[in-house]
Amino acid sequence: MRRAAIEAGWNIERLPGWRAPEWLRDCEPILYGEPLFAAVVADALGLALLEAPFHWLTTIPGEWLRRDVRFMTLADARHEGRAFMKPADDKCFVARVYESGSELPDSDVLPDATPVLVSEPVNWSIEFRCFILENQLVTLSPYLRDADLCQAGDGSWSATDDEIQQATDFIECVLADDRVDLPPAVVVDVGVIADAGWAVLESNAAWGSGIYGCDPTKVLNVIRRACLQRGNVSANDSGWLPVRAT
Repeated sequence: MRRAAIEAGWNIERLPGWRAPEWLRDCEPILYGEPLFAAVVADALGLALLEAPFHWLTTIPGEWLRRDVRFMTLADARHEGRAFMKPADDKCFVARVYESGSELPDSDVLPDATPVLVSEPVNWSIEFRCFILENQLVTLSPYLRDADLCQAGDGSWSATDDEIQQATDFIECVLADDRVDLPPAVVVDVGVIADAGWAVLESNAAWGSGIYGCDPTKVLNVIRRACLQRGNVSANDSGWLPVRAT
């Protein structure tokens, strides 16, 4: 990403900590980093970061999900049975299959209101990351195969031509569905559920997502669209500003 940004003529400032220098506010900065870091720095720099809401996955039509997905608070999730559970906001607990919701962190560790996504356990045979700009696929890459990183020894991210075409065809069908509402710049992960077929896995913020084998030059355009000056947020974009759990 750094090399691609330099080649695109961007100035690069790698912050040594979570405190952003004041002079950056006047440079119309574009932020790229993990969610907690990005939230703190964005606030200091007067930036608005676009992303899908925490419950977005539950708004997707069933034919694109191929599994049951529910959105709830951590307090409610503690009463669930065996399920795959993940925090909807950041990585405050490990996303995995829990035999019981009672295994989740208790209220002494995390607030009861912490948003959680709960879904039926499934096995993903391959997973792809897709960077989306204005509802169009910009670049994609495989990243997991049978839960292991599918990175070759030479650093490449391998998938067959047929897998890449299938992933492309699937995400383009999802994007063509008027029932699927997305931010103007976002990441959508898709993959193959064993014995079920292609499905949407989750959405992620473009400004905080790893790129794997995606084209970094194309990724830059997506990140730039997802990172706005607060004074330049349109009415349409304002609907994609997150409300963080406290």
